[in-house]
Amino acid sequence: MIKEIIMKEDLDKLKEILVGSPSLIEENTTDGIPLPFIAAKTGNLDMVKYIVEYSRASMNTKDLKFRSILHYGVMSGNLEVVKYLVEKVGMSPKEGDYDLITPFDIAKEKGFDSIEEYFTKICGVPLDKMYRNPIRRGMFPDPSIVRVEDDYYMVNSSFIYFPCIPISHSKDLIHWTIIGHAITNPEWAHLEGLEGGRGYWAPDISYYKGRFYITATYRLNDTGTVYRKQMVTSSKDPQGPYNKPVFIDEDGIDPSIFNDEDGRRYMLLNRGARIFELNEEGTEKISEARLLYYGDQKRAPEGPHLIKRKGYYYLFLAEGGTGPGHRITVARARSLEEAFQPCPYNPIMRQWVDDSPLTRCGHGKPVQTQDGQWYMVYLCGRSLDGYTILGRETALDPIQWTPDGWPIVNQLQGPSTLQKIPSIASKVQEKNKENTNFIDKNQKLNKDWVFPRPPVADGYLIKGNQVLLRGSQEELDKKEARNILLRRQVEFNFTASVLMKHITLENSQNAGLTCYYDENTWIKFGLFHSQAHGNKLSVVEHIDMEEKVAKEEVFVPESVKNITLCVVTKGLKRSFYYQFDNQKKELLTSLDNVYYLSDEGIKKGKRFTGAMVGVYAYGGNSKLYVPFENFTYQS
Repeated sequence: MIKEIIMKEDLDKLKEILVGSPSLIEENTTDGIPLPFIAAKTGNLDMVKYIVEYSRASMNTKDLKFRSILHYGVMSGNLEVVKYLVEKVGMSPKEGDYDLITPFDIAKEKGFDSIEEYFTKICGVPLDKMYRNPIRRGMFPDPSIVRVEDDYYMVNSSFIYFPCIPISHSKDLIHWTIIGHAITNPEWAHLEGLEGGRGYWAPDISYYKGRFYITATYRLNDTGTVYRKQMVTSSKDPQGPYNKPVFIDEDGIDPSIFNDEDGRRYMLLNRGARIFELNEEGTEKISEARLLYYGDQKRAPEGPHLIKRKGYYYLFLAEGGTGPGHRITVARARSLEEAFQPCPYNPIMRQWVDDSPLTRCGHGKPVQTQDGQWYMVYLCGRSLDGYTILGRETALDPIQWTPDGWPIVNQLQGPSTLQKIPSIASKVQEKNKENTNFIDKNQKLNKDWVFPRPPVADGYLIKGNQVLLRGSQEELDKKEARNILLRRQVEFNFTASVLMKHITLENSQNAGLTCYYDENTWIKFGLFHSQAHGNKLSVVEHIDMEEKVAKEEVFVPESVKNITLCVVTKGLKRSFYYQFDNQKKELLTSLDNVYYLSDEGIKKGKRFTGAMVGVYAYGGNSKLYVPFENFTYQS
């Protein structure tokens, strides 16, 4: 009843009801919309003022899409309601919902010119002069960044994926392209036998005397006596090739290299921030590690980075663990021998709002632009019904320096959805351009594609526009499975398809599309051998030790030459379509909840990566090559 009264804009009746039953205004409609939001959507300013100033309604309330009352106020088209919510209630036009849609976006979409002009004034720039976080989507965790003249280079964790440690390039801090990897020689990767989530953690990139240096923790399985070593490699070219890695026997994680003004070189790593000196080449430890500072919050202090500015050494740390309490703190000292003092504004970055679209914000490294501005790259996660299916991603926010000389990120407001583009950027596009097919212009695998652990020597062949994938001798649930070709899932909703040739299979052989997290959780959608009927299309889920075969299957006539496999993803639902030659596309089956393709999906091992999609082939003991072509990915 109260919803109808609000929609009729009967303020007197609303007052009468709320005097007798004040808690009614805290209720939601049947479709999960808080009642004050309905009032804002009507555009009735007097009613909105009454609810804000005289009722029990909380202005921290969100709807099921995590939209605020300002999202609904914009929908009314009433500029005065919008001004009131922004100027008196303190709502932000840049706050995103779970789809990262902001009130600014709604004003633009609805064509409400006066509201859009107002938001432009409030934000300082129009919408097309803003960028949207995350700037690197999908599995790009633990970012480290360096600027060399007018170019920016970033590295991210790759875990057991090969090639190891992607190196991305940008001119504007917003648009990034993978230009190479730190380890491209399979014999140098040492990933065989490692469990998913192990491998190369939290890399750092730095520049010293004309060379790029990349260091990372090499994380082994929890067997034996050594779990962690620190890898260092270098190259004169940012894209590589990089030298054969060296491994420093110092326990810890998240190494970074700091080059001091006097020419001395150091490595930092956790717990807290420990430091030891390196030789000139950065390949040997020449002093014992000692603790600089344990951290401000003192829970899981890691990811240390040092910079020097105006006579101070500033030490940045990730703290609070990799969950919702993740954060960035900073401390400083005049020398590396003095005690570091924590920043009074700590944490300088963290997500303060429960259930926010951007969570787990931490592990950051600062960079200064060529025009003197400062920014922080840091990791974040986008949650979908409690599951971080995309893995941890990379976000960017500006750093401000306080009058007393401390760096704070985004005015201590936490991660932003929309942010003014850096002054070095000439334009902004909503998405980085990606080549989603297998082959680049040089007839090599596109650099977005990776393998879980290196493929065997003849694991794939490139023939024209085809990739011929050799069937692995082991199934996908084994660490020994090879030749699985994958790319990152970068949005919650996407469509991926591939054309495969109809080939003759035998015994238990199968091949096709895969939605993959690690050897413990994956989906196969492919062509399977059937003793009775030749080949069939089937969908198989693998969740820890359990395998489920979908009830819906279809047998493939021998006359079929080409099979197109397609997966359509909407949130946690995945629908699997097939097409024989040029016939009509048909739905095979759907899976309503693929929660297990996420960090939180099961509790087993180190689940730090993210959902992937690509192609696979299982050949068993027989040699099998499966031709794939025309891979497309649209989100």
